[in-house]
Amino acid sequence: MFEVELKLRADHAPVRERLVGMGADPVRAVRQVDTYYDAPDRSFADTDEALRIRREEPLEAGSGDDATPDGNGVSADGSALLTYKGPKVGAGSKTREEVETPVDPDDMATVLDRLGYGAVATVHKERTVYAVEDHEVTLDAVRGLGEFVEVETEAPEDRIDAAREGVRDLADRLGLDPDDGITDAYLELLLADDDLDGRS
Repeated sequence: MFEVELKLRADHAPVRERLVGMGADPVRAVRQVDTYYDAPDRSFADTDEALRIRREEPLEAGSGDDATPDGNGVSADGSALLTYKGPKVGAGSKTREEVETPVDPDDMATVLDRLGYGAVATVHKERTVYAVEDHEVTLDAVRGLGEFVEVETEAPEDRIDAAREGVRDLADRLGLDPDDGITDAYLELLLADDDLDGRS
């Protein structure tokens, strides 16, 4: 299955207002901590792949970016998610194969370390997800980057083009310009900012 996603830098308030006008309700609000890894035999930055462990916990109503998490970012059964993302496919959206599975985050981190996989960066964000038709619209506040909106769905390989059009149409109805889409992952944006800071 392929994840078809359009990501845009955008203020949340007007998008949230349009979502409410569509009758969309938030299905979850969470704080996520994503730790990304690189392989010992190749650079994922060069191959356009990604491997991460995602820890997630519910976001308490009224909490903000400076709130301190109370839990350890794992689900009730003690698991987090290990996610592999393949290289991007096509242009105009961030479309790529995605495979994920629940793991014990500490044990998985140990396994990756023993195999020579090194942690390269951690992305912190607060995320509110809305269900709209057969899409998800996500409002992300990413530490160090600001506010973003993601419109996404999943599709088999033979339905990617239709899914991409559906994502673009929904973004347009939310008052966003699909042509302003960003194909870089948050990790890439953060690392680019770090590079700029290091040169200033």
